[in-house]
Amino acid sequence: MSPSLVTPEPNAIASPPRSLIEAAYQRMRRDIIAGHLSAGQKLRVEHLKSRYGVGAGTLREAMALLVADALVESESQRGFSVAPISLEDLADLTRIRVLLEGEALRESIAAGTDDWEAGVVSTFHKLTLAEQRLRADPAGAFEGWEFCNRQFHEALVAACRSRRLLRSREVLYQQAERYRRLSTLKAPPSDDLHEEHKTIFDAVMARDADRASALLATHINRALLVIRNGQLIE
Repeated sequence: MSPSLVTPEPNAIASPPRSLIEAAYQRMRRDIIAGHLSAGQKLRVEHLKSRYGVGAGTLREAMALLVADALVESESQRGFSVAPISLEDLADLTRIRVLLEGEALRESIAAGTDDWEAGVVSTFHKLTLAEQRLRADPAGAFEGWEFCNRQFHEALVAACRSRRLLRSREVLYQQAERYRRLSTLKAPPSDDLHEEHKTIFDAVMARDADRASALLATHINRALLVIRNGQLIE
């Protein structure tokens, strides 16, 4: 059969372009992280189509991606809703992050090359500048800081050779973003956050895996302590 006569599969015809799905996914994700779509809120397709300027199929595909990120929940016959947040969830998330990220850091320090060190130095410098802006304007500078913070944490573990460990760490890091935003914006601006990053950086540069892992554990617990002590969620 001539290629020109091949009929596309029905699903291929009906599926929206991936670029539309990705754009809707990114916009919804930002709105969930920022709290514009609040925890527990029902996500009704008919109400969201005009907000995001896409069709129902695109929205459902985007929300399915957000389910995989644990930012949206899907229930049979009840549709989609923004995943709730709670101290219990944050405590569990924090505990597992400490275990996985600490192990990834240890492996990264053991295997890290000069190029890996250069990556850590570069991302720490960018994070330092972002934290200066964050102290001056927490709300306005948060997204830029979050990007630099993510790059620094990724650079720390970049030499870890376990792809599964790195992927699991990345998923948990992303799931913590709503809590990280809440703790960063609700807490008074201070130099403590940068000092934590600096002590981690110094320990990593010294190849002191025990100290670096212990400092990282304290750092990861930061959001939990701020939110719990400030009674920001139940």
